[in-house]
Amino acid sequence: MNDSLTLLGNSQTQWPPSPDEAKLETFPNRSPQHAYWVHLDFPEFSSLCPVTGQPDTARIQIRYIPDKVCVETKSLKFYLTSFRNSQAFNEEIVNRILADMVRVLEPKRLVVRGDFSPRGGISLTAQASHPTAEWVGLSIDEA
Repeated sequence: MNDSLTLLGNSQTQWPPSPDEAKLETFPNRSPQHAYWVHLDFPEFSSLCPVTGQPDTARIQIRYIPDKVCVETKSLKFYLTSFRNSQAFNEEIVNRILADMVRVLEPKRLVVRGDFSPRGGISLTAQASHPTAEWVGLSIDEA
């Protein structure tokens, strides 16, 4: 077993109180010679509106081509769940997830999309990509 994985195989159920305190864990990519996509779907995302304090809900989709490491999914679940008590605008959340994952994974490609539930009659979708220049305008399905 990978010694750097502290959550996988651990019965811990205490969620980190914030994304700053959550830890994204990784394991070695055993097929770095292939350019393959990993698609992760988290339909139960929640956070708090920074103005009203009311809950926002979303479906967060993450798609990446790994380089040397892959994200361990239990740590990703703990990380994404840690936003539930955090106040942030939807666009800020998507860009924060992108930045944190790029920092930890150093992937070849990464797209993060948040489909936020309607508030005040308007739904919002925000999408951020890495590297930016090549992927501007691509949807999660096209990446």
